[in-house]
Amino acid sequence: MTTQPHILVIDDEPQILRALRTILSARQFRVSTAGNGEEGLALAAAGKPDLIILDLSLPDMDGIEVCKQLRGWTQTPVIVLSVRESERDKVAALDHGADDYLTKPFGIDELLARIRVALRHAAQTQTKQKAVITAGPLEIDLVGFTVKRAGVEVKLTATEFKLLAYLAANAGRVLTHRSILTNVWDPADADHVEYLRVFIRQLRKKLEDNPEEPQHILNEPGIGYRFIADE
Repeated sequence: MTTQPHILVIDDEPQILRALRTILSARQFRVSTAGNGEEGLALAAAGKPDLIILDLSLPDMDGIEVCKQLRGWTQTPVIVLSVRESERDKVAALDHGADDYLTKPFGIDELLARIRVALRHAAQTQTKQKAVITAGPLEIDLVGFTVKRAGVEVKLTATEFKLLAYLAANAGRVLTHRSILTNVWDPADADHVEYLRVFIRQLRKKLEDNPEEPQHILNEPGIGYRFIADE
């Protein structure tokens, strides 16, 4: 018998908690809820959920602080839900460990898709990261350091491959400019966003059917990028 994935929802709006409990339970998730940050942190520690849905505007502490505290001891995926639309809030949440971000009001189908991606990524991380990641005609071999497009090897520079590998290994996640620059280059390069844009353009020219309308390396405007791999 397959264990139901356990989702913890931390939100101070009772109607949101009721709606998500009903919707997620109907999709065979086990759901716990908390109405503030302190309660949410306690339930996260005690219940060890498989995924956390977190509101940023909580009555006792900011959701970003909750995320920071969670990342002090767990890598459980966190999807942030919030009425805040500013890029600064989104970037702050993602830079402090959130895996994804949805703005209220949100579509249920989109939320469910983000949940599936986050759970799949977490499962791969806990077992073993896929050696070969596919995305349409692309095959990215993280161990062999090769990339093929429709079966034909694509020549990438060392930095281009390192950038693509980081994006692909985190497929489905929103990665901020800062996190990409820090992990692919160096913390000292964290503010060199234009440098990153140059390499993204180069990758798209080599990998995308239409670099102006990419299907795999997507912009998250003002925030960063998201790589879309096959299910």
